[in-house]
Amino acid sequence: MKIQTERLILRPFTAVDRDIQALYEILGDRVVNQYLPLFTLQNKQEAETYYAERILPQYQKKTGYYLAICLKENNLPIGYVTVSLEEGHDFGYALKKEFWGNGFVTEAGHAVIAELKNTGLKYITATHDIYNIASGRVMQKLGMTYQYSYEEQWQPKDILVIFRMYQLNLDDKKDRVFKKYWNMYAEHFVEDISDAKR
Repeated sequence: MKIQTERLILRPFTAVDRDIQALYEILGDRVVNQYLPLFTLQNKQEAETYYAERILPQYQKKTGYYLAICLKENNLPIGYVTVSLEEGHDFGYALKKEFWGNGFVTEAGHAVIAELKNTGLKYITATHDIYNIASGRVMQKLGMTYQYSYEEQWQPKDILVIFRMYQLNLDDKKDRVFKKYWNMYAEHFVEDISDAKR
């Protein structure tokens, strides 16, 4: 999958040096990594390993999409959007912090979702730590709807996190709710998230 938007090119990562360097700069930033499900990468070699072990197999086995978010002016990755093709169809993203606040993830997300509708995928889900308010706002801008919250001992960081689960149904079954996390975790509840500061 390769997509162009007004400002962006969304494409697969490659093993070329500049892509690996960009991946390291994204996943090696402690601020960006705070809410990501992996430990901060320590060096470029770890980025190479991450690409080889976590990204490339998705391309080869077609188990999901892992698209670099690149500016059109240089086609250099500044972030990524992922979609799992496993049960939850988890939608994820990250962006280098110097590009925060410009709507790049929202622009990329809308484009990816438009493409997913053509694949027959029925829904996507996304979760965010309750303290990662900006991520929740992105989900809302993408048309996703808050469904419920749950408490998880999150791995591999082994920390207790309350996640908010959002969902977007891509077909005509607008009332479908992915209940796996609700059923899996004993601590689950529905919040009033109408207060934008929460």
